[in-house]
Amino acid sequence: MPELPEVNALVEFLDREITGAVVAGIELASFAVLKTFDPPVAALSGLSITGVSRHGKFIDIDVDGIHVVIHLAKAGWLRWSDDLPDTRLKLGASNIAARIRLDRGDGPTIGFDLTEAGTRKGLAMYVVRDPAEVQGVAALGPDPLGAGFELRPLLARRMQVKRLLRDQKIVAGVGNAYSDEILHAAKLSPFAIAETLTDAEIVRLEASVQDILRAAVQEARSKPVEDLKDDKRTRMQVHGRAGEACPVCGDAVLEVVYADSSLQYCPTCQTGGKPLKDRSTSKFLK
Repeated sequence: MPELPEVNALVEFLDREITGAVVAGIELASFAVLKTFDPPVAALSGLSITGVSRHGKFIDIDVDGIHVVIHLAKAGWLRWSDDLPDTRLKLGASNIAARIRLDRGDGPTIGFDLTEAGTRKGLAMYVVRDPAEVQGVAALGPDPLGAGFELRPLLARRMQVKRLLRDQKIVAGVGNAYSDEILHAAKLSPFAIAETLTDAEIVRLEASVQDILRAAVQEARSKPVEDLKDDKRTRMQVHGRAGEACPVCGDAVLEVVYADSSLQYCPTCQTGGKPLKDRSTSKFLK
């Protein structure tokens, strides 16, 4: 799933490329992708894009005061083109869910396709007058890279720290991959209970949130958009690397598998050498 660093890179790219362009048309190849009906997508044609911004993992394209808000979900992506084909999308004919055509007035039609792999569909596009009309945006917690962000007050909850970091209503933009990386850097068990963390553990966690995300943002913005997903995988220390050696201590990275996700961690670095069991049978480890 694209998380804060990748979405931030996409937003910065789009802001450079499409601000000032005119919407030439929006084509839908999936009825499910569009979650709103008023304003209609047809109302965007002929309007100019005034900027692109980010809310957590949401992309917000401002089109003369009407907002196209996109959430890529688990398997969605944005495929850019400097010269979109003239052929129209066919309903359900490929993994393309929507196409946005843009005119910069200086050459071929540019734009992008919204794609989604797999059979589980979560990719979403909203056309709204205010981004806060999108429930997911309105419910977002503070952005960890935003001015004045404080993690410590958010930790006063009796919940696993891994789950807290992933909860978009508490911290916006962090997902499964970067929460694994943050906890590895902070030397904390993903099962640790947030409200029981010591001062020293909180200091490490606060530093790791900033260090991991800021480094990832810098790395992502230096890559072509088509390379962002693959580049993210190469930068992971523990996430997605079960069975491989931890780059810090050399111990084998282990994982806990759930019905629809998994987490990876280093037992030596994070859990005092103790392997974690699945959620239903394990005790919470600090």
